[in-house]
Amino acid sequence: MTLAQFAPAMTRGSSRWLLLGSLALNLFLIGAAVAIAIRAPAAPATPTWDRNVFVRVERIATTLPPSDAELLRGQIKANREAIEDTQTKYRTAQDTIRATLRQAPFDPAAMREAMAKTRAARQNFDQTIQGVFATTAGQMSAAGRHALADWPPGRKIESKQQ
Repeated sequence: MTLAQFAPAMTRGSSRWLLLGSLALNLFLIGAAVAIAIRAPAAPATPTWDRNVFVRVERIATTLPPSDAELLRGQIKANREAIEDTQTKYRTAQDTIRATLRQAPFDPAAMREAMAKTRAARQNFDQTIQGVFATTAGQMSAAGRHALADWPPGRKIESKQQ
């Protein structure tokens, strides 16, 4: 038997069912595609991490009591030049590492030297910004110091002092 012998057996009603089944399958697939497109997560509008220390300090200040926030902003403003200088030196040292990695042929000794300079620049930057925070925290209210200790907001506090 061949396929041609089965063709007369197909009735008009069975082709309608085939058409309806095809239509239903197409509608299902279109609905699934629309549902996936609607539920797809949107791209974040802005990055959540900014490398600039002044942007990060401002984010911290917004979580403090108003008087403590103004105190922090004032101390940062008073020390802005030193902070900018150490931050720039740290970023420049990081760029030196990147440039060393791109050199051909690669020189491991130059890489170690660039990394050592970056560590020193990072330590100097940390000492500068942490010095400002230490001085400021000494002048803050207890609520402001607690807000600093609990930063970022919503972070789980592992242990409470008694």
